[in-house]
Amino acid sequence: MSTKPPLLAAQLVQAWADIQRHHPELPNLVAPESLIGEASSACGRELSFERLLHEAVHGLAAVRRVRDTSRAGRYHNRRFLAIAEELGLQHPGEPHLGSGFSSAELTPATQRRYRPTIERLQAALASHSAAMTADTARTFRGPAARRSPSTTGARVKAICGCGRNVRIVSSVLARAPIVCGGCGKVFRVQETAS
Repeated sequence: MSTKPPLLAAQLVQAWADIQRHHPELPNLVAPESLIGEASSACGRELSFERLLHEAVHGLAAVRRVRDTSRAGRYHNRRFLAIAEELGLQHPGEPHLGSGFSSAELTPATQRRYRPTIERLQAALASHSAAMTADTARTFRGPAARRSPSTTGARVKAICGCGRNVRIVSSVLARAPIVCGGCGKVFRVQETAS
């Protein structure tokens, strides 16, 4: 009897809950699908526990109303770094000229604290990757997965009911609704006037 591979979205939610146990101020993860759908985030990170913790820094910054980035979210400032250090990330050396402190990494203590979580998430990522690369006659991944990835990684601006906005790859937004944690409305691409 084979066991079912762990569902990546469920493991992301569980890993987020593990982070929340140590940082209760962190809001809930509403749309894990938005993390799964992109090969890398705007911050240039592949999906991993380290990236999840990076996104948690942005989550805490949002709750605290701290502006942790500039340059359309590319430059991560010292306020980002201060919250990152609270969550167990460190940035060795000087900030990067273009991205600031975005490449903060897990400290050894953080790796020890979250070892079971990291192992579960890595197993789920491996299963997900194997399932997405399997190409058999019995596999259906939908039209978005069959298209070749964009070479530009262009993002669109999506807006919710309360006016908050996110920049996201349109194919990711098309896969599943992304709901605003503030107003509960779905983010939609703003129509441009012709």
